[in-house]
Amino acid sequence: MASTRRYRYSDGQGFGDPYEGFDLDPPTYRVNGRLVDPADDHALAELVDEAGIDPEAVDAAALVEVGLAYVAIEEYEQAVDSFSRAVAYAGEDSPTACEAWVNKGVAHAQLGEYDEAIGAYREALRIDNDGEHAAAAETNLAYALWELGDSSGPLDRAERAVELDPRLPQAWYNRGFFLAERGLHEEAVRCFDTAISLGLRDSSVRGERDRSLAFLEDAVGGETEASVDSTPHRVRNPGAAVDSDPDDATDPDVRERGE
Repeated sequence: MASTRRYRYSDGQGFGDPYEGFDLDPPTYRVNGRLVDPADDHALAELVDEAGIDPEAVDAAALVEVGLAYVAIEEYEQAVDSFSRAVAYAGEDSPTACEAWVNKGVAHAQLGEYDEAIGAYREALRIDNDGEHAAAAETNLAYALWELGDSSGPLDRAERAVELDPRLPQAWYNRGFFLAERGLHEEAVRCFDTAISLGLRDSSVRGERDRSLAFLEDAVGGETEASVDSTPHRVRNPGAAVDSDPDDATDPDVRERGE
């Protein structure tokens, strides 16, 4: 049975004319819902006034970790943003800034933005051209140059990457790839063998090795060439370890930063 009791409400002061509305949030947090999806977790970050942030309170290494997490789920635009913020808050020539630049280049490359990727790798090498992240920067730079049609620079970069870190399998693979592009298949096979022995055992490495062997044996290599997706490798995280499982045909370059 419905209640017949009448509730008394406050008359209040009414609303102004025109009605201006109100909000409990400070102006910096307000979002135009017609332009920005309020559910977008990046909307707030873009609107917060960075002038009010104490740079000393920002953990740049944590921002690198956030960027790597975005790379792992293939959200490369967000990764670029995270690495850019890491660069902004890290010391100008610090190891963290160098690492952020290398990974920022990788994220740009994943988006097909090779000019930006090259710039990021070069900036990392400017900071430290023989340190912890230099080999990854060099071999990734080789990849990006190749994507832009450079026929001479990539091999030099791959050679330097191997010199800087002989334990980096992607560097050996890239060196072999660019040697094979020049017809130096015997040396290329040795590079591919080294990459495989260091744990890089996906199908592209074995395919390129078989292709070079076919040339060396004066065999008809058309079928082998057609079945191989010929492309250099990137190192998505400087100093990344690779999976030694030969049955794993996925790209082994991604890992969490273990520092």
